Amino acid sequence: MYSTRGLSPLLALVAASAVVSRVLRLVSRSPVIMSESSKTTRRPIGRGAPVAPPNRFESTALEDDFSDLSEEDLFELHPAKVPTTFLPDASRSILCSNDSPDIPFRFSINPYRGCEHGCAYCYARPGHEYLGMNAGLDFESKVLVKHDAAELLRDELGKASWKCEPIAISGVTDCYQPAERHFKITRSLLEVMLEANQPCGIVTKNALVLRDLDLLVPMAERNLIRVFLSVTTLDQELAQSLEPRTSTPAGRLAAIEQLHAAGVPVGAMMAPIIPGLNDEEIPAVLTAVAEAGALTAAYVLLRLPLAVEPIFREWLAVNVPLKRDRVEGLIRSTRGGNLSENRFGHRMRGGGQYAEQIATTFKVFRQKLGLDQPLPPQVTDRFRPPRSSSGQQMLF
Repeated sequence: MYSTRGLSPLLALVAASAVVSRVLRLVSRSPVIMSESSKTTRRPIGRGAPVAPPNRFESTALEDDFSDLSEEDLFELHPAKVPTTFLPDASRSILCSNDSPDIPFRFSINPYRGCEHGCAYCYARPGHEYLGMNAGLDFESKVLVKHDAAELLRDELGKASWKCEPIAISGVTDCYQPAERHFKITRSLLEVMLEANQPCGIVTKNALVLRDLDLLVPMAERNLIRVFLSVTTLDQELAQSLEPRTSTPAGRLAAIEQLHAAGVPVGAMMAPIIPGLNDEEIPAVLTAVAEAGALTAAYVLLRLPLAVEPIFREWLAVNVPLKRDRVEGLIRSTRGGNLSENRFGHRMRGGGQYAEQIATTFKVFRQKLGLDQPLPPQVTDRFRPPRSSSGQQMLF
């Protein structure tokens, strides 16, 4: 669930500043179609989304129109670097639940909404539209921070109704995105979980997870933690444009190695596999993560829901124009002629001959490299309610 309580003044300020700094043109709501006339001359540096598609919930949209401006004016009006703005998230609950048969956990926590990593394919982007922002540059440059996440978790775990089961951190956005280096929200959540003997799992693309080894190691000793590093590609140049603010592929492999050496159960995710772009790397990626110490590996096939589709298609056009038609064609071959699919049982793996080839290749190398080992089971019988956010101690 998304909440906008307490955000209206801030969002109004952001919107007002945007109006002052650009020439606006009102356009009616329609399917997003990118054209040469709608593109800006200067593309944002270090961002994954080359466009800012209209919000699907808004009847009107703001579109840049710089056709009458000189290059000098354009430089002043639309700088290439887009700074990140951090906004407070006033949500009053921290645990999200789902009943999807495609997701191996019921409860999750997302310390941040929006993600500085800026992955061009990120399925979480449309969530920003619920907040009155766009799924493109807004998603990666306007990040909401749940400053009181640890206190909310204490209260949730302290309820008599809580029946201990594993909680996933980063069910949607990455809990170790660059903002975590400063805000330390994820670290505060791990401190609560260690105190309560609450099992949890982490999926991240960032080697910053190593900062918290002092918490992860004792959690591993109690069978409370498992960590997955997402390794999409070993090609540094591809990673830099596709996932601009994540750790390098080498950095992620080093994180797997250090987690394994420290005794923390660690696996790898190849997420997503993009037909025609990184699927040929499956053997190399699995070999690399196995050598680094991963115990298991899994994958997710690319899907492009809602506003993610125009963002990713524009990324293809800008970064790999010669591969664009082939990549789109192969994606459609795995999605029944479409670029996305929402059916349970199909959305994570796709269908068709090409999707079956990907699944077979992944399975063969997974078994060959010993990446089909089960991770140690997480224990729930040692749970104890943590100290409440008010400081009140438990009587019994």
